[in-house]
Amino acid sequence: MKLPDKIDQIKSYLIQNDFPEEIEAAIILGSGLGDFSTTIDEPFSIPYNQIPGFPHTTVTGHSGELFTGTTKGHKIIAFSGRFHHYEGHPLETTVLPVHLAKAFNAKKLIVSNAAGAINTRFKVGDLMVIDDVFRIFQKVAPAVSQPYRYNLGPVADKVRSIAASIGLEVQRGTYLYAKGPSYETKAEIRAFRVMGTDVVGMSTAPELIEASRLELPAAAISLVTNMAAGVLNQKLDHSEVKAAAESRKDDFAKLVTELIDRL
Repeated sequence: MKLPDKIDQIKSYLIQNDFPEEIEAAIILGSGLGDFSTTIDEPFSIPYNQIPGFPHTTVTGHSGELFTGTTKGHKIIAFSGRFHHYEGHPLETTVLPVHLAKAFNAKKLIVSNAAGAINTRFKVGDLMVIDDVFRIFQKVAPAVSQPYRYNLGPVADKVRSIAASIGLEVQRGTYLYAKGPSYETKAEIRAFRVMGTDVVGMSTAPELIEASRLELPAAAISLVTNMAAGVLNQKLDHSEVKAAAESRKDDFAKLVTELIDRL
């Protein structure tokens, strides 16, 4: 399937600057999860603002660097920061990491995010494997509006099995994609719970849908960084994201490392 012309240009620039020509896996690191980059062997990075044709990221918790190196001997690239639709980026731009992963012939894509828990059985710090996505009243661009052709369920089963083998307990459930940037209201969260969703966030769904279109195998993990509006009687605060990510950064890194090697 044809990729946007600028993807070849970006890939050529990266290869000229010591990136490999092919990789095993690409990882998109969500808010507060950029510390995974410190676990990469022989890391090398380029700031987004130095890559021709690359957008910038403006969100707290996203450093805005593209890393390469190896993990368990596998060549990888890792996006420390993503491009959200609510920042003003068109949906075609939000899926640029997926396009670049495909251009580098990645065998797998691992997507992560920070999310708010709708499911009252979840708690802050939980890692949840996404086995389905839900888009509520969202307009999507033609490039990311193709049928969702593969089922995340079997992938979620395998991720949970791998997690269990290294002593990690993970949840699984449905991720609700909301445009943002405002948090959802209490009434909306009550409605989303009735609809059967488990966590809510402002990314990931376009990336998974585009990976499906490109037939790029993908797994997705949410870190529960806060309880959604109305679940607890307290004000939502972005600082919660940093605290929750700090508490689980080692477990997250262990899991992603194993997924790169075994998924």
